[in-house]
Amino acid sequence: MADITITINGVKIAAKENETILNTARANGIFIPALCYLSCCSPTLACRLCMADVDGKRVYTCNAKVKEGQVIVTNTAEIEAERRAIMEVYAVNHPLECGVCDKSGECELQNYMLEAKVKEQHYAVTSGCHEVQDWGNIRYDASLCIVCERCVTVCKDKIGKAALKTVPRGDEFAVPKEYKETMSKDAYAVWNKMQKSLIDKVRDENGEIIECVKCGECSAVCPTGALTESSFHYVSNAWELKQIPAANPHSSDCSLIYYEVKHCGINDTSPKIYRVHGEQNFAPLNAAARYGYDFENANAVKNEKAKKELAEFIKNEAGTILFNSFITNEEALILQKLKEKFSLKLVNEDAYIYQRFLKAMSKCSARTLYKGTLDGIRESDFIISVGSMLRYDAPNVGYMLNSALKVNRAAALYCHPISDKTVRDFSKNLLELNYKTGSEEAVLYLLLELFAPLSELDDITSEFLQTFHAKEIKTIGAEEVEVITSKLWDMAGLEDKSTQIKAMKTGKNRFSLIIGEDVLTHPRWQNMAYIAGTLEHLANFEVVVIPTQTNTLGVSLICELDKHEEGKTLGYNRLDDMTMSAFGDGFDMPSLNQQEGTFTNIDKRVVPTNAALAYNGYELNDIASELGIYAKYTIDYTQKLPTHAGFKEIAFDDLGVDFDNAGKDKRGYEIEAQSAELSKMPTGYEKLLLYGDVVYRLNPISQFSVFTNRAHQLKRKGALFVSKEFMDLHNLYEYQNVKITSQGGAILYLHIEEDKNISGNFAYLPTFDKTLNVYPFFEEYRFAPFSIEGIDNDE
Repeated sequence: MADITITINGVKIAAKENETILNTARANGIFIPALCYLSCCSPTLACRLCMADVDGKRVYTCNAKVKEGQVIVTNTAEIEAERRAIMEVYAVNHPLECGVCDKSGECELQNYMLEAKVKEQHYAVTSGCHEVQDWGNIRYDASLCIVCERCVTVCKDKIGKAALKTVPRGDEFAVPKEYKETMSKDAYAVWNKMQKSLIDKVRDENGEIIECVKCGECSAVCPTGALTESSFHYVSNAWELKQIPAANPHSSDCSLIYYEVKHCGINDTSPKIYRVHGEQNFAPLNAAARYGYDFENANAVKNEKAKKELAEFIKNEAGTILFNSFITNEEALILQKLKEKFSLKLVNEDAYIYQRFLKAMSKCSARTLYKGTLDGIRESDFIISVGSMLRYDAPNVGYMLNSALKVNRAAALYCHPISDKTVRDFSKNLLELNYKTGSEEAVLYLLLELFAPLSELDDITSEFLQTFHAKEIKTIGAEEVEVITSKLWDMAGLEDKSTQIKAMKTGKNRFSLIIGEDVLTHPRWQNMAYIAGTLEHLANFEVVVIPTQTNTLGVSLICELDKHEEGKTLGYNRLDDMTMSAFGDGFDMPSLNQQEGTFTNIDKRVVPTNAALAYNGYELNDIASELGIYAKYTIDYTQKLPTHAGFKEIAFDDLGVDFDNAGKDKRGYEIEAQSAELSKMPTGYEKLLLYGDVVYRLNPISQFSVFTNRAHQLKRKGALFVSKEFMDLHNLYEYQNVKITSQGGAILYLHIEEDKNISGNFAYLPTFDKTLNVYPFFEEYRFAPFSIEGIDNDE
């Protein structure tokens, strides 16, 4: 968007065309109060505090766009009086319980009362009484609610669930009409709305409360104590908590979080995490980031003898280190150094699969990293997702897709075999394509034809066309294109939607493509990587390849990974011949909330995380030092991360830790993509045939790993999660015990639970419960054939 020049309070500033006055002012450090507006959400005009005079005309800056040459004044005496009247209205019947309110000390209503210099009250009205409601992780106190509608807006425009709405308050005491003639128009309108309304949960057509994802974002954005976390109720004063900046340790968004810490009590001075919050004005947190904070290794001790035994095992016996990607960049570098010094194999299935996909994709995209980002998805006007259950795998990606649809009026294709009812309801501009299991390659070829027509990609056509025709075809025309496209739709098991998609993309200018784990693990992953690279290079897509664990991208850039293990194995957070673990299995290691270091997130940014809790055992750096790979602190490796992979020589303490006023993430730095040689092209096609019932490898919403399942607010038992259609088809009932058998003969006994969000004949197995060994059911691909047998629960 082009820059324009406007004037705010006598100061000339550059602004982005089509941006709101409020966001422009905030980006330039100019304060305009607003109790209802949230960045990247639709304005509600509920509080009207953001009023300003623009070229002599009164406007609300949350809703008014900047225009060239505007002269804006935000702080006239008249405006200040209007704001003071509105703040007085908010204080009518607001309980005077600040001393014991959970929000006290961080309450925006408190802050704005002081800002507006409200010292007396000119208005009064009788009001009713409302009981505090228990909403699980959240408490709702209607007496403290100012009906700003932030909770409603964030749930609809960011999270995509629309689980809250305003409802009639039910009071018989309306605002006296005589006030309409004697008070300001805006103050009366705000008061009248507040007096008439409350917040409540949304119900479906059957009167049932719709399912909430329990992300907690509604309480995070609430400006008062109306919505608060149940676990924080009467637990601590906000000002007693020390805020420690960190990054979400559970998923690859690595969102900025603050661990809020203080001592446990008078008799126990050890630190404890009381809650987590983020930059709610700019970046929502998923439930795992907000509630999955207490997963530390609390019982670790320094065992010198065990340390020496572990070092000797690595030096003289180990052939392979096996690990996952829930580690820091610095730990990944230490593992790489151990590999080099002792000729070890490094096996990380997750990062290996991701690494090979990026390498293959680079041969068609001409760059080592994908172009896309989360902000890029939100700002796009056409988004396509293939091969990911977004709200489960990468909820923050789902938030950005929803925001683009709701706020940016984008269009989208959501491509996955399993139908997600919530995603389907994001927008009328979203087309859900539930393709046949295993046909991801056909779907990507369809995208290649619809967005970068094969007729224009001469180098691709010759070998590709032979897949669809018995005779060799040297040229391609309209007839051949029509035949190919029809066959692709058929191979994907879909009705031909070409005409609808072409209409949807008309007038769209910025395109994003989201690639999920189903594509990365598919037997035809390599050719699909070539297609994704071609779409990015020739069709101007900004591709995002979702890293499947917290630091999958970082590990894939730092480590030379091996596919197969050799010799004796050392497991890091997994059981092997010898084990290092944060779970108390084998040699103690710290959890990620006990470590300093960095992650490489989905935006390709190196972001810092800090230790919130003490750790009393040895770390990986101590083991490496015992073996002659010495650094005083683990974070000494931050500036030694490999520059050939795009990392920079920046010390840990020099990394940024926050957002700027415009909402741009200024943590750390962005990895620099390297140029790559164009050397491949998509060719051929092979069907993947899966017969009978199939099971999918997937964690339920809010669970990502055994780490999230240690947190007290998230902990649950694993199950076989199924759709209602699956239960009906197999004559099963919820919570019934079942026996499931893999194609290779592996057997699990567990119960079933219905996932009401999904539809279709599908079941999925999670990985978060360490008592369920689900891995024998799968090879690399996330779908696998299986059989199921119901067991009478009385047996």
